[in-house]
Amino acid sequence: MAEATAPMVSLEGLVKTRSQNESVFELHVPHFAVRPGQMVAVIGESGCGKSTLLDMVALVMAPTRVGRFEITSSQSEGPCDVAALWARDDEDALSALRRDLFGYVLQTGGLLPFLSVRQNICLPARIKGGDIPASRVEALAARLGVAGCLDRMPVALSIGQRQRVAILRALAHQPRLVLADEPTAAVDKARARAIMDDMHRLARDEAVAVVVVTHDVDLVMDRADVAYTFDTHQVSEQVTSSLCRPVNGSGS
Repeated sequence: MAEATAPMVSLEGLVKTRSQNESVFELHVPHFAVRPGQMVAVIGESGCGKSTLLDMVALVMAPTRVGRFEITSSQSEGPCDVAALWARDDEDALSALRRDLFGYVLQTGGLLPFLSVRQNICLPARIKGGDIPASRVEALAARLGVAGCLDRMPVALSIGQRQRVAILRALAHQPRLVLADEPTAAVDKARARAIMDDMHRLARDEAVAVVVVTHDVDLVMDRADVAYTFDTHQVSEQVTSSLCRPVNGSGS
């Protein structure tokens, strides 16, 4: 079971402070973890800090301070000390982690319009200097219901098909961690449920850690293995503080 495995991502004592004009926003994350085969939901309304947390997990935003931040690329290699990489501003190492370990599902799919669906799917592997076997692309496409779309251009797809292709692209090069930012925001409820079901099932089958950011509690609570939310309060006229915490005791 996913719960018995070591975390793919584990962080403790993370704080991010952001300032704009005279306003200050402080995000506090005492503990956050996601394991292989697990789908973790990050739930909250706009402005609570969920996208800020995702950006830090994605290694594109440095925390203001952090007690521990580790990413495990494989059980044999042990954890990588991300906090130390941030401390010494080692962008080469951070970039290598993003390239080699992560897959991304964007709100709008993020497909490049001048590449075919198949070329979009294979792009992350090409960036890594590799390739994806056609058999894997076709098998995943069949599972996600887009087998007939591989040689089309993105403009010829429906919104739901684009999101399924985006999930396929995120998984095809066999990442260890998939990050999805509001992946169902542009589709109706029925398609949104189907997309979340696909992501949850594929996370388990592929032993991939998945983090999904969403504001839709009903959509994810029956599907996520673990969920985090935020308690936000006004510290002063200028300072807002948000605490990330597990929902109903999950996230242990």
